[in-house]
Amino acid sequence: MERYETWIERAKSSLEISKIAVNDYVYYEDLCYQSQQAVEKGLKGLLIYYGVEPKFTHDLGILLNELEKFTEIPEKIKEATRLTKYAVITRYPGEYDEITKEVYEESVKTANNCFDMDRK
Repeated sequence: MERYETWIERAKSSLEISKIAVNDYVYYEDLCYQSQQAVEKGLKGLLIYYGVEPKFTHDLGILLNELEKFTEIPEKIKEATRLTKYAVITRYPGEYDEITKEVYEESVKTANNCFDMDRK
């Protein structure tokens, strides 16, 4: 398996983890983090495909800007930049807005859009 393919497979794994059922021990913010990770790993995999060593960043906007040098980025994928906030802020207990079920579902939808442009 090529290195970029390993990154894409890990991205898909994070996407699937983001869809697990919430219970008393699983928080929406942790699942939103996995949505962000799915997109981050996918973008880094694409950069590796294009021969670029990805920057050490969780900022999806930075990764998308780098990727735009090689290919056109659809708007639905550009929308994923809003997931960047889940990379750090919500990973640990702290002061941030509550992550509701609706916010969580939107984060999964946004991440899904980065992997399958035919989904509605």
